[in-house]
Amino acid sequence: MTAERTVASPGVPPRDLAFPPVSVMPPRGTGTGFRVPAPPPRARPSSPVPLLVADGAAALLGALVLTGAGRPPLLLALLIGASLLSRPRAGGAPVPGLLEELPAVCGRVAVAWLATAALWAAYRPADALSAGTVLTGLAAQAAAACALRGAVHGRRRAALLRHPHAALVVGPAATAQRVAAALLRHPRCGVRPVGVVAGEADGGEGVPVLRTGEEVERAVIQNGVRVVLAVHPAVRADQGPLLQTLAASGCAVWEVDAGTPSCPAEERLAGFPCRRLDFRPARGGGAGKRMLDILVSGTLLLLVSPLLLLCAVTLRISDGPGVVFRQERIGRDGEPFTLLKFRTHRPVDEHESATRWSVANENEMRWFCRMLRRTSLDELLQLWNVLRGDMSLVGPRPERPYFVAQFSQSYPGYAARHRMRTGITGLAQIHGLRGDTSIEDRCRFDNAYIDDWSLWQDVCILLRTAVTLVRPTGS
Repeated sequence: MTAERTVASPGVPPRDLAFPPVSVMPPRGTGTGFRVPAPPPRARPSSPVPLLVADGAAALLGALVLTGAGRPPLLLALLIGASLLSRPRAGGAPVPGLLEELPAVCGRVAVAWLATAALWAAYRPADALSAGTVLTGLAAQAAAACALRGAVHGRRRAALLRHPHAALVVGPAATAQRVAAALLRHPRCGVRPVGVVAGEADGGEGVPVLRTGEEVERAVIQNGVRVVLAVHPAVRADQGPLLQTLAASGCAVWEVDAGTPSCPAEERLAGFPCRRLDFRPARGGGAGKRMLDILVSGTLLLLVSPLLLLCAVTLRISDGPGVVFRQERIGRDGEPFTLLKFRTHRPVDEHESATRWSVANENEMRWFCRMLRRTSLDELLQLWNVLRGDMSLVGPRPERPYFVAQFSQSYPGYAARHRMRTGITGLAQIHGLRGDTSIEDRCRFDNAYIDDWSLWQDVCILLRTAVTLVRPTGS
C-alpha cells in the first residue's frame, strides 16, 4: 500500500506545474507522444508448401532407385517419410542461397538414407540394402533436392527484387544514412529504406529524415513499411517506445550493428551484422498472478472489513461527508479506471484534482486524515480494485492521465510501464521510490520488474511491503 505523495513534481516548483495544455492521455501503445497506426495487413511469411513439394519430389526421385532394384512399397514409404521428417528448415535469411543450404540438405538426405537402410536391415536382414544402392539413391535425391530448392529460392529472390520490403532506419542521422545508403547499393538484400528516423535537424543527403510523429506516420502508411532497422547500440534506449509501437503495428524490428560488431549476428544486411529484436508483449503473469490477486485481496478484504468500517465512520465524523475518493487513473494498455481511496483532502475542483501533483497544506489536515496518509490505510480500498481486476497487488503504480501524458514524453520507457496491470505496491516502492523521488528511477524499476516478472518476485515484494507497513516512515 503505497502512493505517490510528493511535495512537488520532480524538477517543477511545488505550487506551479507549468505544463502546457496537451491531450490527457498519449495515444495507446507509444511512449513518444504520437500515434503510429498499423500498416496494411501484415505480409504473411513465405509459404512452406513449395519447399515441401520440392523435398517430396526429390524423395520420390531417390525412391526410384529402390523401385528399379525391386524393393517393396514399405521400404519406399519408409524412405520418403524419413526424408520429409529430416528436411531442412528455412534459415534466418529471408531467401537463403543454394550454396548456404547445400551442407544441410546433403547431410539430412544422408541421415534419411542411412536411417532407412539401418531400420530395413534390422527388419529384414536377408534383404538389406547394398552400399552401392544407398550411395546411388543418396546422390540422386541430394542433387534433386538442391536443384528444386534452388529453383524455389530463385523465384522468391526475383520477387523480392521486384518488390523489396519498405524499411525505416532508426538512429543517429549520420550513421542511419550510412546504413540506408549501403542497403540501396545492395538491392539483393530485399530491403528498401524509405526514411531515417532521427532527432537531428540536419540529416545530410540521402533518404528523407523523419523527425516528427506525423512524418513517421505518413511514411508508414504511404510506403507500407514492413521492416525497421534500429542502429546499435544507443537507439534501443533512446527510441525504445517508438520501436515497440512499430513492432506492434506489424513491423519486423532488426538491430543493425553499424560500428564495431558487438552483438551476435543472426543475419547480415549489406555486410552489417544484425539480429531480430523480440518485442512480444511482456509476460503479464497470467492465471497464476490473477489467482494470487484474488486470493490475497479477497482474504484481506474479509479480515480488514471491520477496520475499513471504523475508518469510514471516523472519517465521516471528523471530516464530514464524502468518505470515498474516486479518481481516474491509467491502467494496463492505457485503459482508464476509477481508483478508490479514503478521502484525506478536498481539492478545490476536479481540475485541481486531476492536474495538481502535490497535496497542499498537508500539515493543516485533520489528525485522522494525516494518520491515514502516513500509515497508507487510505489505500486499503484499492483491494477492491484488485478484486475487480482493475489493478494487481504488485505492479507499477497507476498515475493520473494528465501526468501520464507528460511523463511519457519526458521519460523514455515511462509508457512501457503500462504493459502490465498496475499495482498497489511494486518494486519501485520497496526501493524507496515514493514521495518526492525520481520519476526516471521509478519507471526504470517498474520496467525491470515487468521484464523479470515471476510469481515468487510478487510474493517477495508483498512481504517487504508488509514489513514497511509495520514500521511506516510516512510519505
